[in-house]
Amino acid sequence: MVVQELSEINFCLRCGRRLSQEERYGRLRPVCLSCGWIFFADPKVAVAALIEKDGKVLLVRRTMNPNRGLWTLPAGFMDADEDPIKALERECLEETGLQVRVEKLVDVLYGQEHPRGAHIVIVYRAEILGGDLHAADDVDEARFFPRHDLPDLAFASTQKILLT
Repeated sequence: MVVQELSEINFCLRCGRRLSQEERYGRLRPVCLSCGWIFFADPKVAVAALIEKDGKVLLVRRTMNPNRGLWTLPAGFMDADEDPIKALERECLEETGLQVRVEKLVDVLYGQEHPRGAHIVIVYRAEILGGDLHAADDVDEARFFPRHDLPDLAFASTQKILLT
């Protein structure tokens, strides 16, 4: 698991003063000794779609690092004020051109796999309502694969969902 570099948090968001590393609530945290503000790192949350059709699973190929050129479920980050289901619908449309509807929760995974990655991934099973399959946004290919013939997968979380 990757841990956020708290040493990168140097200045108070309230008063602008330099922060100090102090023990607060059981761990070292950036603390402003001037105004008392404490930095608490919030987790990044992503949503992912498990979409199956004719016994095959929909995967997208990443155009960004890390793991550029490898395959994963259609997925992306939630905005802070966004409903997870709406985030999933948005991400699927952005990456695949498909309109989807969530059927059920598959799993909630924890563990940041790279420094810019999500800490929590919410995986939903979704069905296709409409649209035309095409790659867009931060993927350059989107297609269905039989589970017995998957391409190289980008993340352990994808492997866990598809191979267990």
